[in-house]
Amino acid sequence: MKIWFNKVHEAKRVLIESDSAEIRIGRDPSNIIVLHSPLVSKRHAVVTREQGQLKLANIGVNGCLVGDQEVLGGSSILFKAGETVRIWPFSLTFESDEVSAISAPALESHLRSIMCDLNQRVHKKLLERLDLYEIENERTSDADTIVLLERNIEDVCRELNLFGNENEPLLEEIVGLTLRDLLINQLILEGGDVGLDLLARLTYNEFDLPATLIPERETELQNLLIFARERLKLENLPDLSAQISHVERMFADLFPFVRPHLHRELRKYVILRSLKKDLKDTVFGYGPLQDLLRAPTISEIMVVKSDQIFVEKDGVLELSGRRFISDKVTESIVERIVAQVGRRIDKSQPLVDARLPDGSRVNAIIPPLAVRGPCLTIRKFPAHRFTVDDLIERGSITSSAAMFLRACVIDRRNILVSGGTGTGKTTMLNILSSFIPVKERIVTIEDTTELQLHQDHVVTLESKSANVEGAGGYSIRDLVKNALRMRPDRIIVGECRSGEALDMLQAMNTGHDGSMTTVHANSTEDVIQRLEVLVLMALDLPIVSIHRQIASAIDIVVQITRLPGGRRKVSQISEIAGYDADRGQLITREIYNVREGQILHPTGYLPSFVDALIAKDLLKLEFLYGGDAKWVLMSSSVRCSVAVRSPCWCGRASPPFSGFWMAWRQIIARSSSG
Repeated sequence: MKIWFNKVHEAKRVLIESDSAEIRIGRDPSNIIVLHSPLVSKRHAVVTREQGQLKLANIGVNGCLVGDQEVLGGSSILFKAGETVRIWPFSLTFESDEVSAISAPALESHLRSIMCDLNQRVHKKLLERLDLYEIENERTSDADTIVLLERNIEDVCRELNLFGNENEPLLEEIVGLTLRDLLINQLILEGGDVGLDLLARLTYNEFDLPATLIPERETELQNLLIFARERLKLENLPDLSAQISHVERMFADLFPFVRPHLHRELRKYVILRSLKKDLKDTVFGYGPLQDLLRAPTISEIMVVKSDQIFVEKDGVLELSGRRFISDKVTESIVERIVAQVGRRIDKSQPLVDARLPDGSRVNAIIPPLAVRGPCLTIRKFPAHRFTVDDLIERGSITSSAAMFLRACVIDRRNILVSGGTGTGKTTMLNILSSFIPVKERIVTIEDTTELQLHQDHVVTLESKSANVEGAGGYSIRDLVKNALRMRPDRIIVGECRSGEALDMLQAMNTGHDGSMTTVHANSTEDVIQRLEVLVLMALDLPIVSIHRQIASAIDIVVQITRLPGGRRKVSQISEIAGYDADRGQLITREIYNVREGQILHPTGYLPSFVDALIAKDLLKLEFLYGGDAKWVLMSSSVRCSVAVRSPCWCGRASPPFSGFWMAWRQIIARSSSG
């Protein structure tokens, strides 16, 4: 029996072969499979054959997973060869003579690990033959140098006997994965204005194609890709993301039809083509990140260390299977990225924020601050700018809530968007800003530019780090102060995370109505506490004064939440309704919140300025709450009747919408008659 195992977050796998009828697994060296981790028991599990299947008995203290089923200590389970067994932090796959297939993700991870090892060996040999640093410097002026590099790659592969008969079965599987990657790259580069973002265009260059290409083989390769596209029926799919997802999911089933056309010379050509591209990406581009940066289905790339690159797809984190050749190469590519925007990273300045040419946000941190090696996080700039219609279609917000927020923006209400990391605050800020009338002057202020406003009259400001001497730095707070002198109609701050919160509140209070910003917080109540802390970072003020500033400045708080499956949605829209002097706290009223199966519903509370929205014809009450109109009308009519009799409404001396009763009665009458 063959047993493959690896640490969960590592692509490199170890193979153990055993003819024993009983496979003992544990931390103790006497076991057949030794897993070195304090989380593994000395004798953790035993795997035996039973009735044509495999049986795992958990004899340890900690549990383990077989597929999706948990097996507790003292329990056992039957499973088939090829199923994944997880004994944290290890993943194991058992192969038998009867069933030798392993899962597609495990196979892909294993093949990518082999390719990475091969790249590393070839790269090491190239360093002995050539001065790669000199080649990098001459990349734009000497095409002959590229040919020289590719010829040396071919020579190294011959030295390593890569295409020997003993490697044929493995190389055939690697060719399948390579063809899938080629097809995905081809789709991206043909995506045009719909699916091809700026970074895909910028990362495509002459190094994607081999300088030593063979026309006959290239024609055969392109014909195979055309055949694959026709069999997969990609033209029937609606967009680029759907096409890529379909290729990733179905190419393994298609490959048996492609395999007969892969004669020995074509296999050799495809492997060399892939090796040349990967090594040229390392020397001239972004290394293993090159293809990940192009893929529109990937929203975030996270390099934990050189051999661990995670990606986020559809809100879910997964291991990419790619890795850098070494920490030194990782650091070199990080330097290459940050140098493009005039920033630097070294031991004296080991962390930096930067952006890629398309606007994607980059955070890099290297030793000595990053203990395990260079760490890189790239928040990709979306190829498609989301609109409010996109959010409604995805269920992230309801149409009535979207109409309400649109009316608030046009009526110059100050809005604060809050949420955790990666919840989509900047995306929401982009969408809200699209409602701003085109004639207004907007000043945006960010650490790294991410906002994409549709208006023409937009001034974009970006903070700047200090130089080596500690001078020349300009913070968000400096830029907010300067923006007040630039005659803005509205100020949009990408994120308040320090003392600039005080300046932002003051700007909202001094004639710059309709301004917007974001804050990290878990709810509307947490926003208040967070703003207190941020303001105190700038100036030591009494809490009462801070609360009065917040009550006067902010009208609406939009809370965004990231759900366990990766979906983002608006979970709460609240009004800062004033300051209660008797209780010494701010009054917040929920206008929308999530209930009844994670659906955004109106609460029945109408904001204090709703009469102004109606009077300006920015909002029609018939459509304010969409399909929930009748329920809300009944709920709100009760609240309104209470308000008339009550001496106080939300801390005020009189009902807030006295000029609005006639329209309200007419709507209730129409609703009742309907």
